[in-house]
Amino acid sequence: MAVLVALGAFLMTLAGGWTALRVTDRRHLVLGLAGGLMLGVVAMDLLPEALDAAGAEVFGVPAALLLFAAGFLLAHMGERLLAGRKAAHGAEEYDGRAPEVGLTTAAAMVGHSAMDGIAIGAAFQVGGGMGLTVALAVIAHDFADGFNTYTLTSLYGNARHQAITMLFADAAAPVAGAASTLLFRIPEHLLGGYLGLFGGVLLYLAAAEILPEAHHHHPAGRTLLCTVAGVGFIWLVVGAAG
Repeated sequence: MAVLVALGAFLMTLAGGWTALRVTDRRHLVLGLAGGLMLGVVAMDLLPEALDAAGAEVFGVPAALLLFAAGFLLAHMGERLLAGRKAAHGAEEYDGRAPEVGLTTAAAMVGHSAMDGIAIGAAFQVGGGMGLTVALAVIAHDFADGFNTYTLTSLYGNARHQAITMLFADAAAPVAGAASTLLFRIPEHLLGGYLGLFGGVLLYLAAAEILPEAHHHHPAGRTLLCTVAGVGFIWLVVGAAG
């Protein structure tokens, strides 16, 4: 049952990527929406779940928040190291960005989607009602995952076929994750730490890369409205699932 439900996440992820692919003439609006979706996922989905799952504190600070900050810093250092290494070898970057960063980030999105599938499978192990509730939340925000996976990969100068490949990998990941729950269970505290770390990575990409790029050539009010709409969409999804 969990695997069949995860097929809905597969289709929704592809729908999100297809949307990002088709609106290339409104790239600034796409990026503004992507930034809002990412901000909403971090603030209203990843961080609350991380704090619930990894409730332990380290020197007075929740472990999930420490890992959240670590994820932000790792994303920043990783981008700078990859960009510096490429420049040192005399290779051109795409608008100052290394394509490896896009692929690495998309790979992290694939890992996150696999964890979504694991969450669906684990919830179904508890009960059918809980499984359907978790599946609804995952399927709804997987549209944003597919949208962001394609956008991030292409934004950093990767070829279109690479972005599409990462999109299909992201779409298949929830199905594989749900199937894997037939074999093992993931400790709750480790899941919480992962969500915190990944939340920091997404926030860095939204705040330091996606949104500045969206407003670089098109500082229009419509771009800002798209960002607000992205946050609002995630709020509605989380509220409906709750």
